[in-house]
Amino acid sequence: MLIEKNLSELAVGHYVTKISKQSGNYTLQSPGHIKNFQVIDNLFNWSVQSVIIDTSKTILAKRPKQNIIKNEQVIKAEQIKEAKKIFNESKTIQKKILNVALSGAPINLEPVIDITNKSIDTIFNNPDSLACILNIREKDEYLLEHSIAVSIYIILFARYLSLDRITIEQLSIGAFLHDIGKIKIPDKILNKPEKLTNEEFTVMKTHANHSIDIIKKIPGISKLSIEVAALHHEKLDGNGYPFQKKADDTSIPGRMITICDIFDALTATRIYKQGFSHPKAFAILRELANSNHLDKDLVDKFIKCIGVFPVGSLVQLNSHKLAYVQERNEEKPTHPTVKSFYSIQLSKFETTQEIHLATSDDYIIKGVTAEEFQLDMNKIVKLIMLQG
Repeated sequence: MLIEKNLSELAVGHYVTKISKQSGNYTLQSPGHIKNFQVIDNLFNWSVQSVIIDTSKTILAKRPKQNIIKNEQVIKAEQIKEAKKIFNESKTIQKKILNVALSGAPINLEPVIDITNKSIDTIFNNPDSLACILNIREKDEYLLEHSIAVSIYIILFARYLSLDRITIEQLSIGAFLHDIGKIKIPDKILNKPEKLTNEEFTVMKTHANHSIDIIKKIPGISKLSIEVAALHHEKLDGNGYPFQKKADDTSIPGRMITICDIFDALTATRIYKQGFSHPKAFAILRELANSNHLDKDLVDKFIKCIGVFPVGSLVQLNSHKLAYVQERNEEKPTHPTVKSFYSIQLSKFETTQEIHLATSDDYIIKGVTAEEFQLDMNKIVKLIMLQG
């Protein structure tokens, strides 16, 4: 039987017949079995997204033992606590700014500069610490947390692209403020769980114009911060808003924030919507890039920046356990260090166990979300922190 498999679901022993989706130009020389995990890593590096396998030819195989890849960016409990403190402080500042904007009073930029610099410093010291916190969010605070998350993602992305510190500061400020115009949108439209009507969507789109108008009036705001906020809904094919700018008129920073904005919208869980797993969201980004909505090269770089299985995300293991990604493996992205904590077969939490997938017979089946198993991500993280 021929079925399509995402790269995150591909395992040693699968028989690949052809490439299904990719953003590169890789050509499969001939059908054959996946003989080792290096082959899967190579496919990932060649920007292959999914393949067609013949299930009748699958051969069960054990993962070969490999050397542990050292990585100094291990997330410790104290780093999670510090990152959560910064995230909560960001929410407090975001809430105050929204209230000030709603009143029409002048907005003080200093608190935004201060908190975004704290985020930048934290990410420069340990890129995964704040990214990890983005998986532990409140379902009913999406408006507050979304702008903070996009600001964090653009810091991570800009650092990955080796942009200078001043540019990163201005990008993060623009991202922090990019959705401020939503305070002008009626709650019944802003928080509607069902699909918006055409008339309602027309009203929703005006938030981008409102954001630009509000941000331009902030004393001391940079042109780059305004530009980033203004372009977060533009598409390279010219069908975005509010200006319908095409690729030639859309800057790199504008393309960056669009990717960050969409990625967070896809992965965030809200009261009325379950977020997608990271691999699923990456696949959607690549589909949008193939449709000329997003920059293909930047999408690939963003995925490599975040990591196929980011620290703080959840994965399902071949051993029928759920695990929390604790440490990346930069050389072999599909072999991170994880902590198992939950038995799927028994439907119960277990004592956490650290597993170096680079040297274990266990392996990742796919990326998942806590909601898929009726679990609370906050409780999962507290459990893992309590158990070291």
